[in-house]
Amino acid sequence: MAIVSRDKYRSFLHDAGDNIQWRHGAPPTYDDVNHLFEEGRTKEWPEGSLEETVQNAVKSWEMELSHKTRIQDFKTINPEKFKLIVNGGEGLSAEETLKLGSYNALLKNSLPDEFKYYKAEEETFESSHEAFRSALPRGFAWEVLSVYSGPPAIVFKFRHWGYFEGPFKGHAPTGDMVQFFGLAVLKVDESLRAEEVEVYYDPAELFGGLFKGPKDEDKAQVASASQSCPFIKQID
Repeated sequence: MAIVSRDKYRSFLHDAGDNIQWRHGAPPTYDDVNHLFEEGRTKEWPEGSLEETVQNAVKSWEMELSHKTRIQDFKTINPEKFKLIVNGGEGLSAEETLKLGSYNALLKNSLPDEFKYYKAEEETFESSHEAFRSALPRGFAWEVLSVYSGPPAIVFKFRHWGYFEGPFKGHAPTGDMVQFFGLAVLKVDESLRAEEVEVYYDPAELFGGLFKGPKDEDKAQVASASQSCPFIKQID
């Protein structure tokens, strides 16, 4: 197992023992996204505060969901009761969420195909992660903005952001920050393991930034026009 420095924002990353099945063979490192988070966060919560505890818990759950391959290795959830509900949709079990991956689970919806920004049913765990990793090479940072109630039902507001510096679904990068805000309800047991997570947000906030860059075919059409149009040649 690779030796890496402790991650101060994610519990259970280095306390998991030797029997954990990691997706890529070893615990991940979060140096890049931690740097992005520390540069761009709007608030720094005191150690031990409810806000800091919730932030750590969600980051730890995302780490397990993205990098562990067996639900039995998760420490952040109660696997028998766990449900993920996004924008009032169907509840996904722990196994269903793990199979889909975090991006597909959070972007899955029942809209008609012509209105879908992103078709989660056509993506795999790997393709979804690669698409966002390519588009946001410095990472996709996440922070708690406010906590409105304590356990067992923790209600909080969050922010998710990154810099669009790589291509996304044929759209050229703009270099701009893309971000979205949302509300969540985290229901936990006595050990603070998640039993149900409800997330509410507007995907258009995210995809408005990711689709802002020109598509490859649009750039090709402009290039073709510039080669064939004498007026464009004169301007050049």
